[in-house]
Amino acid sequence: MRYVILGTAGHIDHGKSAIVKALTGIDPDRLKEEKERGITIDLGFADLEYPDGLMVGIVDVPGHERLVRNMLAGAGGIDIVLLVIAADEGIMPQTREHLHICKLLDIKTGLVAVTKADLAEPDWIELVSEEAREFVKGSFLEGADIVPVSSKTGQNMDVLKEKIKEAALRVKPKPSDGLFRLPIDRVFTLKGFGTVVTGTAVSGSVSIDDVVEILPRSLMSKVRGLHSHGSPVKTAYAGQRVAVNLQAVEKEDLRRGDTLVQPDKFLPTTAIDGRLQLLNDAPPVKGRALFHFHTGTSETIARCILYDRDELLPGETCYCQMRLQEPVTVQSGDRYIIRRFSPVETVGGGEVLDPSPSRRRKKEGLDDLKIFEHGQLPEKIGVKIKKAGLRGMPEETVQGWIKAEVPAISDAIRLLKNKCELIQVEDILIHREPLDSFKKAVVKMLQRFHKENPLKHGMPKEEIRTALRLPQKTFAGLISKLNEVRTEKETARLESFRAELSAEDMARILGLLSKGRFQPPAKPEISAGLSMAEKQVADILGNMQKQGSVVRINDSVFLSRPVYEEMLNLLWGFFSKKPEMSVSEFRDLLGTTRKYAVPFLEYLDSNNITLRVGDIRKFLLKGGTASSAPTT
Repeated sequence: MRYVILGTAGHIDHGKSAIVKALTGIDPDRLKEEKERGITIDLGFADLEYPDGLMVGIVDVPGHERLVRNMLAGAGGIDIVLLVIAADEGIMPQTREHLHICKLLDIKTGLVAVTKADLAEPDWIELVSEEAREFVKGSFLEGADIVPVSSKTGQNMDVLKEKIKEAALRVKPKPSDGLFRLPIDRVFTLKGFGTVVTGTAVSGSVSIDDVVEILPRSLMSKVRGLHSHGSPVKTAYAGQRVAVNLQAVEKEDLRRGDTLVQPDKFLPTTAIDGRLQLLNDAPPVKGRALFHFHTGTSETIARCILYDRDELLPGETCYCQMRLQEPVTVQSGDRYIIRRFSPVETVGGGEVLDPSPSRRRKKEGLDDLKIFEHGQLPEKIGVKIKKAGLRGMPEETVQGWIKAEVPAISDAIRLLKNKCELIQVEDILIHREPLDSFKKAVVKMLQRFHKENPLKHGMPKEEIRTALRLPQKTFAGLISKLNEVRTEKETARLESFRAELSAEDMARILGLLSKGRFQPPAKPEISAGLSMAEKQVADILGNMQKQGSVVRINDSVFLSRPVYEEMLNLLWGFFSKKPEMSVSEFRDLLGTTRKYAVPFLEYLDSNNITLRVGDIRKFLLKGGTASSAPTT
């Protein structure tokens, strides 16, 4: 089955709804007020099915100038436009505005119906048709079929139906391999079923029992049932009009403008970078002006920041940033419309280029936006990930960022990896350029650290991470990619660096520790005794500890390795004769004072050599010797 969406366009009372009813047998005016007043107020829907498997979903839009916002909510998913012009009135204001909107939405194809043909003479109909032909010149409808019809008599309805089929077969299908996305245009409840939302699936597919997310509200739900074109279905695809029965969501929680999506892929945004095109008859636009912003089925207020200029003149285009009052769910490649804040009228629109932009410096270049507009898919993805810097982007986020089929995105990422432009770190994609900058920053930091601390084996990794303001997981993955850097537990050093240890200084310190035996000098005392800076003493002791020539009891007290082993042997001898030992017995055994005995015992307890039970100790190193005890 092939699915295409056709939308009506045209002035109020030109017969849009009547032509839909004549084509399909379905009255798209569903509201009581619409039937009473004879005008379309909100969106209406119908289906036109062809015997060869083509299904055309029809979105009928209101034509009144005050209801253009409702028209815009239905225009986003349209593939073909049926521009309706009444033979008795010709081109009218909303005929023009609707055509402008369709052009700005980049609709590619359509046709023109001259309605109420039964009310005019053939010569007059030919005159109106010629007027229509001139009116659409320069637009996507230039050269389109113009069909005079009468909904009342059925004149040329078969011809129109066939022309719609021809146009539909020329439409490029929506991306069924993309992520599922359905802008919601209607929310209601059905007795016995609960909340139902409808819309046009603009990409992907959805099936019964799938988990879905409603953005920007971040609500999770499950699909209880699906209807498309009047029939229940198990799976709905891009290009279909779909009604989705949602589980565990109340009607009051949702509204037109929300988007039903595949979970954990899309990020709502309050700013977009885009290309803005101003209509030829629009007033000039100054920077920071306010507008009504429409995309998909959503509407909000936007402040327009013009790039590289202070004013945009009628008919001109430029890059801009729209800062939005409320979040919307869009992808790069989506279209948008802006209408003046007051008086409300359509003035322009364009393409979303980056739905998650950063604020740009005033004189910053726009090369990235040029690539987002004109580049190939790998180029666009590469630039976006490069702009993300060291934080990078998961592939799932890339999928939600750009309107493309998922396999094509995966192929583009694979190509960039093969060209070594992208690096995978855990589940994050990072561009080579920020990774090179990261390497330079880390190497520079380590060079400075090694110069200032020649006796330390390495710089604390946490200090590097904090300086670069990176998440722990990202930092760990990035630093592991650097061949120039060696990481060891909590520190990092340059691969080429070795701590400059002085054999003479180590011998002097070891001499003082050995002489002090079980009453060793603390670091400040060693510093004073050897006329060395305390920091230098601490660095040397740290290196000696790593070499195993000293044992660190606590931050201030160290024992030489022979003295430490002597202590263990004395303990072994004591406990071979007696099962328990008091602090005073331990003090006397070593011939030291309580000042030293207590920290020694605390060290032995923490390393599971002794066990404290009340005020006594028991020996845990059974069957061992001093050489089998911990060395740090």
